Order: sequence, then C-alpha cells, then structure tokens
Amino acid sequence: MKKFLSLLLILCLTLGCAAFAEESDSPALQKNLVVLFTSDVHCGISTGWGYAGLYAIKESLAKDNYVLLVDDGDAIQGEPIGTMTNGEGIIDIMNAVGYDLAIPGNHEFDYGMERFLELANKADFPYISCNFNKEGELVFAPYAIKEFDGVKIAFVGVTTPYTLRSSTPRYFMNDEGEFIYGFLQDETGEAVYSAVQKAVDDARADGAQYVILLAHLGNEAECAPWTYSDVIASTTGIDALLDGHSHDTDQVVMKNKDGQDVVRSACGTKFANIGVVTITPDGKISSELYSWNINIPAPQLLGLENAGSQAVSAASDTLQEKLSQVVASTMVDLVINDPEAVTEEGKPIRIVRRAETNLGDLCADAYLDQSSGADIALVNGGGIRVSINKGDITLNDILKVHPFGNSLTVIEVTGQQVLDALEWSVHSLPGEFGGFDHVAGLTFEYDATLPSPCRQDDKGFFAGVDETMERRVRNVLVGGKPLDPEATYKVASHDYQLLNNGDGYTMFAGCTILQESVKLDNQVLIDYITGTLGGVVGEGYENPYGQGRIVSVGAEE
Repeated sequence: MKKFLSLLLILCLTLGCAAFAEESDSPALQKNLVVLFTSDVHCGISTGWGYAGLYAIKESLAKDNYVLLVDDGDAIQGEPIGTMTNGEGIIDIMNAVGYDLAIPGNHEFDYGMERFLELANKADFPYISCNFNKEGELVFAPYAIKEFDGVKIAFVGVTTPYTLRSSTPRYFMNDEGEFIYGFLQDETGEAVYSAVQKAVDDARADGAQYVILLAHLGNEAECAPWTYSDVIASTTGIDALLDGHSHDTDQVVMKNKDGQDVVRSACGTKFANIGVVTITPDGKISSELYSWNINIPAPQLLGLENAGSQAVSAASDTLQEKLSQVVASTMVDLVINDPEAVTEEGKPIRIVRRAETNLGDLCADAYLDQSSGADIALVNGGGIRVSINKGDITLNDILKVHPFGNSLTVIEVTGQQVLDALEWSVHSLPGEFGGFDHVAGLTFEYDATLPSPCRQDDKGFFAGVDETMERRVRNVLVGGKPLDPEATYKVASHDYQLLNNGDGYTMFAGCTILQESVKLDNQVLIDYITGTLGGVVGEGYENPYGQGRIVSVGAEE
C-alpha cells in the first residue's frame, strides 16, 4: 500500500509538472494589449474627443502598449457630413485615423444597401459580422484574428436584428418586396445566439486565446431577445463584449451560460467617451472609459494637429460655407429634451420619443403644410434628432434635425389604419420608441397604464391588434371631428414610415400612393419655416411640451 501511494504521489506530481510545463509553453503577451473602441459616433467628427482626440490617444498609448482600434457601428450617419457625402466622408476619416476593424450598426444601411457595401469596400479596415446575411450566406467574415507575441485575439461581430425595423426595411428587400438580407432574426433569439457561439467556437479552434465580441446590441427592452445580456447569458467562450446601439455607458461584469464572468463595456455616443479594454500579460481583462466632460471639444481646446484633425478638416471644409448659411430664425427654443427635468447626473432627458414637444409639432406641421391637401401628418420621434436653440437657424441646424434623407410621401388610408398606426405609436410607452409619432391635423388621448394590445411578428413589426383587449388610444379627432374608421384620409409622412415599414409600421401595406418621394425631409422643414412661416418660428410654438395634441389620460408615469 505504501509503494502504491508513493507511485500515486509521483504520478500526480509528474502530471502537475506536465500541466505547468504545458501552460508555461503557451504564448503570452509581453505588454498590455489595449483595445480602443468607438460606437454610435453618428458623424460627431469634432464633438467630445473627436477623431483628432481619438488619434492622439491611440498614438500615445502605442508607445508602451499594443493598441487596436475598432468601431461598433453607427459611424457614418447622423450629421450633415454624413448626409451630404452619403457616408463617404466618415469612411475617409476612419481610414486616416487607422481603424483595424468595424461592424455595421443599424444606421450603416441608411443610404441603401448598395451604398453601404460600396463604403465597406472603400474602407481600409474589414467589416465583420456573424449574423448579417444575404439569403442565408454571410456578407462578411464572422470574425477576425489579430496576433501579438504569438497570442491570438479573435474579434466576432454581431448586429441587432432590430435593424430591419429601425433602418429602412426596403433596403433589405428584392424588387418583389421579399427580404433577402437579414440578421438571423427569430422570436426566441436562438438563431443569433447560435451564430455567435459558432463564430466563437471556430475562432477558438483557430487558436484564439481571447475572444472579444464587437456588438451593436444595446440594452433597450424593445431590442429583446437580442440585447447584450441575452447574448451573454446564452453563450460561452466570450471574454469581453464591446457594445453599442443604446448609447449607454454601462461597465458590467455578468455571467455567461456556464457561470463565467464576461466584461461588457459601452461608450455612449458622439465621442463623449472612448471605450478602453485592456488585456494584461497575465490575462486579466478590464474596461474603462476615457471621458471628455468639457463643453469645448478636445480638438478645439487642445489645439490638436494630427492625422485625425487633418482628415476632419479635409472632409468638412468644402461643406462649411453652405452649412453655415442662415435660412431662418426662431423666437423660442425648439426641443427634443425635457426643458426642466434632468437625470441625477444632471444630464438632459430625451422626451421626443415618448411625448409631444414643440419641435415635434413643428416637424409634423411642416409635413402637413408641404403636402398636397393631406388631412393628417405623422413624424416619428426617432427621426427628430436634435434641438434648435432660440436665434438664427442655419442649414446645418435643420440638417441635424432630419439627417436621414427621408422623403415626403402622401397616401390614402382608412380611419381604421390610422387608429392602428396611433396604437402602434404608443405601444412602448412609457418607455421610448423611435416610432412614437408626432402629429398634425389630429389630436388623441392615450392610457399607458393599459397593456398594449399590439401584436408583433418575429421581426418586431406590427402584426395587428388584439381586439379582445382595450385599446390605449381614444378620442381621436381629425380636424376637430371624431375619426371615422370607415372613412378614408390622406396621410402625409415620409417614405420610411409609409412605404418602407420603418419602425415596424406595416398597417399601411397596399395603400394608395398619392405623392411619393416629393422632397427630402429637411427641405420640407426649410420650406415650411422660410415660406409659410415667413422665416420666423414663434407663434404657436411657445410651449416646449407642444400644443396638447397628444394627451396622456393614465396615471403619472
């Protein structure tokens, strides 16, 4: 027995030494690897840190660390530099700054599928995605591997299937109106989880010691079952998830399917922060934010002159003269944020996606005015992006309000379709919904304390109303008279919502089109202010909370 125990001890020591030898033979980083990431820049080329500040940070860190620079989507859309170059100006800047990888966000597709694929080819860095596909075939590689000191780090890309609803659905269809592009959307989320898991497993089999998920998923409830927490909880093998889409800045460590820790980091929007994930030589992973909390942007305050600032200047100089042209003025602040309430941190609270505002009224009035005899106008809050301060209004100000390039369209629908549209508009309240409609030509009340009767399909689109449930919307008046479900009405909005199922509005399918793609949304607003209003906004728009067209009759939210 003593001999047996001695042999067993020797065997255990031998195996332990072998295991130690095997571990010590594995390659290790000789210095820290720093992954800088941006997300939801939305063309904010010189806000916050700006691209010049990002470049300066990258160059400084590279003196003592390995550095990679990646983007989590929604870079090419959001301000005039994107709109007026169809995204190309941003790709030029990203090339100059030296991005290593990127993934598409939902707004990368806002200039059309063909245009995005052109921009992806123009980029000096690869786009990756494990779930963006055309007729079942991946458009991009699901992952990419970077190597330092023999250590392989894999990056897997994933984009929310909510993109089909929050971008222009038509861009993902063929000429027959059939979806040919998709993001592996289903009601359970299993298709996305499986795609992520396969990419992670394949990357590990390819020798990756670390796997980082570049994600445009976010934490918004309306994006379930594809939020970052859904994906982490349903997969294994991911070391860190760098996230975008919801513009949050949460730094989270949560458990994966096997109960192992996963670092999740997000960096907000418009360069207020730059995300930083560090992998040390001993394998520790941590996340933090480099925040710029000063009102003056870093490139301006610090006088930065580098490749980033040069690229920004080259892209924007040719546009500046036109953008700075004063086209009107306003006697009042036109808002998308609550003019009184702020968060505990003192930050503004956006209300344009869940409540009436004077800017929402103005935009809806513009659509009604610029149409040919429409009875009703609808404008989604997600398409009204910034406030306009009291004083001069420039072309740049208006382009920032409506940056998407949607076009005025008028259709003929039944009163019942209008009722369904209004019901869908308020289905997410009291939470935010990009499809929350501001209205002109009608008024209505709603009760958000009632459960929404709206049904959704597997893409999150409107799929009807459960008539066994009480509707939230009531007392709808068109031109001061009760809406008739059997009557027909002319509705003005943009092609995104009326023709392309934008924000999931499917109830208008098969409608009669009276006017299609008449003029761009920002031109609609310009013409209304400069023409109908005589170049001055004021009378009727004094109340930042609007004119009482949309009234909550439930308990306080």
